[in-house]
Amino acid sequence: MPLSYFHLRDTFAKTRIHCRCRCICNSAPFPTLVSLHYAPFNQPLSIFYSLLHQFSNTFIHVKSIHAQIIKNWISTENYLAAKLIKVYSDLGFLCPARKVFDQCSLRGTAVCNAMMAGFLRNQQHVEVPKLFKMMVSGDLEINSYTCMFALKACTSLLDHEIGMEIVMTVFRRGFHLHPYVGSSIVNFFVKCGYLDDARKVFDGMPEKDIVCWNSIIGGYVQEGFFKEAIKLFLAMIGGGLRPSPVTMVSLLKACGESGLKKLGTSAHGVLIALGMGNDVFVLTSLVDMYSNLGDTDNAALVFNGMFNRSLISWNTMISGYVQNGLIPESFALFRRLIQSGSGFDSGTLVSLIRGCSQTSDMENGRILHACIIRKGIESNIVLSTSIVDMYSKCGAIKLATIVFGRMEKRNVITWTAMLVGLSQNGYAEDALKLFCQMQEEKVPANSVTLVSLVHCCAHLGSLKKGRSVHAYLIRHGYAFDAVNMSALLDMYAKCGKIRSAEKLFNNGFPLKDVILCNTMIMGYGMHGLGHYALAVYDRMIEERLKPNQTTFISLLTACSHSGLVEEGKALFNCIERDHNIKPQDKHYACLVDLLSRAGRLKEADTLVKQMPFQPSTDVFEALLSGCRTHKNINMGIQIADRLISLDYLHSGIYVMLSNIYAEAGRWESVNYIRGLMRMHGLKKVPGYSLIEIGNRLYTFFASDDSHPCWSDIYQLLENLRLEVEAEGYIPDTSCVLRDVNEPMKVKLLWGHSERLAIAFGLLSTPYGSLIRITKNLRVCVDCHTVTKYISKVVQREIIVRDANRFHHFVNGKCSCNDYW
Repeated sequence: MPLSYFHLRDTFAKTRIHCRCRCICNSAPFPTLVSLHYAPFNQPLSIFYSLLHQFSNTFIHVKSIHAQIIKNWISTENYLAAKLIKVYSDLGFLCPARKVFDQCSLRGTAVCNAMMAGFLRNQQHVEVPKLFKMMVSGDLEINSYTCMFALKACTSLLDHEIGMEIVMTVFRRGFHLHPYVGSSIVNFFVKCGYLDDARKVFDGMPEKDIVCWNSIIGGYVQEGFFKEAIKLFLAMIGGGLRPSPVTMVSLLKACGESGLKKLGTSAHGVLIALGMGNDVFVLTSLVDMYSNLGDTDNAALVFNGMFNRSLISWNTMISGYVQNGLIPESFALFRRLIQSGSGFDSGTLVSLIRGCSQTSDMENGRILHACIIRKGIESNIVLSTSIVDMYSKCGAIKLATIVFGRMEKRNVITWTAMLVGLSQNGYAEDALKLFCQMQEEKVPANSVTLVSLVHCCAHLGSLKKGRSVHAYLIRHGYAFDAVNMSALLDMYAKCGKIRSAEKLFNNGFPLKDVILCNTMIMGYGMHGLGHYALAVYDRMIEERLKPNQTTFISLLTACSHSGLVEEGKALFNCIERDHNIKPQDKHYACLVDLLSRAGRLKEADTLVKQMPFQPSTDVFEALLSGCRTHKNINMGIQIADRLISLDYLHSGIYVMLSNIYAEAGRWESVNYIRGLMRMHGLKKVPGYSLIEIGNRLYTFFASDDSHPCWSDIYQLLENLRLEVEAEGYIPDTSCVLRDVNEPMKVKLLWGHSERLAIAFGLLSTPYGSLIRITKNLRVCVDCHTVTKYISKVVQREIIVRDANRFHHFVNGKCSCNDYW
């Protein structure tokens, strides 16, 4: 007859002893255990062992049995002490388990192993290696279980150093031949990132259990070696071993990440055949696999067919919709989750916020933000970082800054999200300041942070800061992959150092990356070096590096800025013929721009009319720009009217049309266009110029008098005006698109931001040194002309980067040959 509560009561009653132990914890007395070799009441140890086994699921019963063991002076030999430690640990009461261990006078292997297992079960991993070392120093016997427990702890702690000491002990004693110990070694190496060592141990094992196979397959999946993981899976089932749910989860992840849809579908059939069709863990992984393969229909089919769903299942399906751009479907599923009465967590909200970021949906983003505040989980660093990113992507940089400023804790991802947000929204200077603050707070930057910084330096034309970031990348040993190299290429090209970019490109070409080539082509293009850009393309073809759509956009842009009309047309014709790439809207826009810049407006107009699809606003903008450059007012007005009729609310179009009317002297039409802009709430982007002096960037706007040296700047400009006029300069007042008299137009011309920046540069730099200016808009014709004269008069090289390209002014000439 099995022991029951009544047996327990009767056994204690016969001894006529009552328990004096009030509580088994730190705050109550705990009688000392005495290890004796006899039992006064002839109470057999096996009875207490059986009682502990039967009543191990209730703390009060275990406590009562323990009290009777103490009162009866029963010998707590190794196995009984080990049993007590086990039952206390299993119930989550590690403190009394530890006291049993500490008060045990003769600690054998069984007791130590039980204590190790208790530490592991209660997440006290750091204590296990200490106990292992104590056993070694005390010459206690170590068996295979001891080593297995110690290895599991080191695996959780990712402590490679101590783990290796245990591995050496295992091999010295031959325990590695035990399947469960071998599995622990394999898992230890996998989790610590030593996959090759794990494979050596795995291959040397004479017998492998399913846990061992799962560890090595999971390791290959974790490191992205999906094909090798699949080979191992096939070898496992070829050896007659039945896959477990963990095996199938690894296989499904490998199929999803490597795009093997057929194999993934087969795996779906296998798991059904294995009877795992109701396993929530496996089915959730199946949903994830189909989502990664872009097959949201099958993912939804699996999800909707699940009898039981965990919150992870809901989150996986929501994330799958977001990942595949189906944002409305993700919100619809979220509503289903709420209606089902189930709760949601930070993982749910992170996916939905990411969806809002993708679609710039600030309305739903703000609702989710309010939801986070109501639930009181603003302190969640992942959620707050997602909110910062969402507001940044929606252009609400002030809100992003407020959320960032209120965060009590920030990690490198948070800082990077804010920095990228500032950079992408045109606040490059603020992004650089934020990086300085980040360094002051001793937050280590990652490669994404640094690439974003490089882009900021490129945007500002800040060569010194860009070089500093480049040096930082080198000093801290960052790998120069295609992403980092492309960012640096772009920075050097945009800072006017095309030869530095060229040198970097030649060093990185062995990477044979199309992004790298595209960046170099674009860099040559903005410097008007079209033939060099075409040479990079020829090199790509020689090396059998397949160009993509961006390659041809970059090439056509380079041809446009260099006046290579026939070469550009030939390239356009070979896109589909030679490379099987169908020309997209941007390719047509580039070709229209190429023809328009060259003055071939009729040919450009014919191309627009013959396009196989409806021309986009980019195409019309390119044609409109050409009309303004070549003063074809009638065509320009027709194109601008067409754009306005499409309700295209872009200030640049209205400004360009206003300028066309102004150049024609049609001031009533100018006022009408400006009225339309006010009605639609559109504003002209103010022109400004940047110059870097020392480690500081200085910004100048038109007719700016806010600089401390403004009187010296204007005095120098007046002196320069007299000198360049003596050299033959005649002001082109047609560039002043305001209805004022001629003297006022000349005065306005000399207040243009690039002239102020040049004058300040001349005042602040040594004689003969290079002056580098960055302007956010296209340089006007008169500023282009006067800068040529200034370069000759002051005997300085002046580099100006405008919105379109670079202009290198040397001794009265410009690198663009007046073609821009």
